[in-house]
Amino acid sequence: MSASVPAALPISGTQPDETQPPVAISAFLAFLSRLNDSLRNSLSERRPWPELADRSTFSKPESFSDATLRIRKNYSYFRVNYLMVIGVTLAFSLIFHPFSLLLLLGLLFSWIFLYLFRPADQPLIIFGRTFSDRETLGILVIFSIFVIFLTSVGSLIISAIMLGFGLVCAHGAFKAPDDLFLDDQEPAATGFLSFIGGAASNAVAATVPTISNTRI
Repeated sequence: MSASVPAALPISGTQPDETQPPVAISAFLAFLSRLNDSLRNSLSERRPWPELADRSTFSKPESFSDATLRIRKNYSYFRVNYLMVIGVTLAFSLIFHPFSLLLLLGLLFSWIFLYLFRPADQPLIIFGRTFSDRETLGILVIFSIFVIFLTSVGSLIISAIMLGFGLVCAHGAFKAPDDLFLDDQEPAATGFLSFIGGAASNAVAATVPTISNTRI
């Protein structure tokens, strides 16, 4: 009489769920690291501040064309310093308007945590409703339009940038260019947005593969 073989008991393959962070931490840290490196490299090109504030080089321009020429040459040489002045003006304007600063930070963090660095396997769920990536993007775009155009944030940013731009133009018009840097070549990228955007684009380009892997 042959012995009966006991039936194998089914073993459940279910494993305990691992808690995943709501943000792709590696991609976010890589973005911050790249952005920090890009900003450091850009800021390393700034000129000495005493040279910017040397009162002996200030004089009244002879004409409007002379003032325009001075602004162009001084901006070519003090580009990073001028952009820092505009950035500091914008920062102080936001600090003295905390409500606008909170709205802007809320908008920034919404893009970071709800879309840009949110893992693809974690859908956005609000009040029990699941939102797709397209719906999330649409909501963030509408929220951005509301914050920038329907609150004081947009007017504050524009007025701060215009104030900084006015300070830069006034300084550039009344500072006589030094012969030591008249022959310096102008940088290829000029402008406040190109300075900030260049640093950010370099950081984004370095983290795009990582972000793409988190959203597959």
